[in-house]
Amino acid sequence: MQPFTALKAPAVPLPMPNIDTDQIIPARYLGLTREQQVEGMFHDQRLGEDGRPKPEFPLNQAGYKGARIIVAGRNFACGSSREHAVTVMFDNGFRAFIAPSFGDIFRNNCYQNGCVPVVLPEERVNELLRFLLELPGTEIA
Repeated sequence: MQPFTALKAPAVPLPMPNIDTDQIIPARYLGLTREQQVEGMFHDQRLGEDGRPKPEFPLNQAGYKGARIIVAGRNFACGSSREHAVTVMFDNGFRAFIAPSFGDIFRNNCYQNGCVPVVLPEERVNELLRFLLELPGTEIA
């Protein structure tokens, strides 16, 4: 495991509450190798039925390219106890997650995999989300 020390990087806003682990990595990707799972991250949110990127999804927008921090709504990564939710985001370059709350198992899996879940008051997270939506590419330390 790569230890977490410090991070200053662009952040991407995902301003939806209750993003569950099946949205982060759909179950159909779980039987694949870890390398193959990389393309499954947020697959159904990122891509349309035709396989083309959905332009409205933040991870598809040029301003958020290179993001390594996700700022999300409350109860981020809730749902099933899927360690793959952390590892697929780690393998896609994400090392920190900021939200008002997290799924308990996800939070613990972050610590096991060198990622940091940061809990902030919902008002502060909403301020960050607004800021990131207005100024894509903004770095957070």
